[in-house]
Amino acid sequence: SKEKLVVLPYIWSTLEPMKPQSLDDVLNTYRKHGHLHYGEDVTELEHALQCAAMAKANGELPVIVVAALLHDYGHLCHQLGESAAERGIDARHEEIGYAMLKDLFIEEIVDAGRLHVPAKRYLCRVEPEYGAALSAASQQSLQLQGGPMDAVEAAAFEEERHFEIAVRVRRYDDMGKIVGMTTPDLDSYRSWLEAFLIGGPGLA
Repeated sequence: SKEKLVVLPYIWSTLEPMKPQSLDDVLNTYRKHGHLHYGEDVTELEHALQCAAMAKANGELPVIVVAALLHDYGHLCHQLGESAAERGIDARHEEIGYAMLKDLFIEEIVDAGRLHVPAKRYLCRVEPEYGAALSAASQQSLQLQGGPMDAVEAAAFEEERHFEIAVRVRRYDDMGKIVGMTTPDLDSYRSWLEAFLIGGPGLA
């Protein structure tokens, strides 16, 4: 079996210069690196847009839609290649994304990203059928991420301030993997993204 490799300390020194300073920096990261895959049959950008589109179509609040759009931002930053999980590497993309975006976006948005991997582990514990329905890539990464939570971990996770948002975003994360799906483009979400910047205008 492949040994789990956690490479977070290594990558911080290379990631700091990539930290976005503006919304345009975030959007340009998607434009530059969104063609990458992460073990699924859709690209990073396709995945993000599908998650957001599905959340919006289901009538979710804008904060859920934007969190669904941004939850995997860390995958665009870690520079470990598209097959990291297959090589036994847990890049901790959820923590990278949080670190990259926490000074730009409000807490609800960045916490949903930080917690979407724990949300998978949590749902695997409380909904046995959930884990069985995960894609092959998600099942593979689950093993690197610690597997289903135990009772103590699940109870602690339920105390997270944005626990419910994270779980909702996680479900869209699992849905947004449809090859060939047509979605609105990245710029169609600009006004909502601007609304959830720290100190942003909010939504009218």
